[in-house]
Amino acid sequence: MKKSVLILCTGNSCRSQMAEGFLRSFDTSLEVFSAGTKPSDSVHPIAVKVMREEWIDISLNKPKSVDEFLQRPFDYVITVCDGAKESCPLFTGTVRHQLHIGFDDPAEATGTQEEVLAVFRRVRNEISQRFRQFYNDNLTGK
Repeated sequence: MKKSVLILCTGNSCRSQMAEGFLRSFDTSLEVFSAGTKPSDSVHPIAVKVMREEWIDISLNKPKSVDEFLQRPFDYVITVCDGAKESCPLFTGTVRHQLHIGFDDPAEATGTQEEVLAVFRRVRNEISQRFRQFYNDNLTGK
């Protein structure tokens, strides 16, 4: 049976989109979605750029509202917001496991283009590592 995962944050423009992209790349049989409580208008262009460096294309993704998923059950709902700076959304639908794997919001990075890019790359690498760990620990059917 396919495992289903919903990744939640506030804007659904950076972290949750990158996490969705990585999980899909690890296993195409997973049903992976991402959403936000206050979805942005579009996926952050630098998130698209740094994911492309990993050969993952999220350029066609669109930020979605968590409300679209409340009627659907999930095996895992994972919040990726930085709990210290943001209120993490609560998922009120049916879910077997709720987890929090927090990351800094790269959209808040300031400085030169190179400095901002470095923050996006750092967060991307952290997401890759921690979602690979989550995948290996929970979804590989060991």
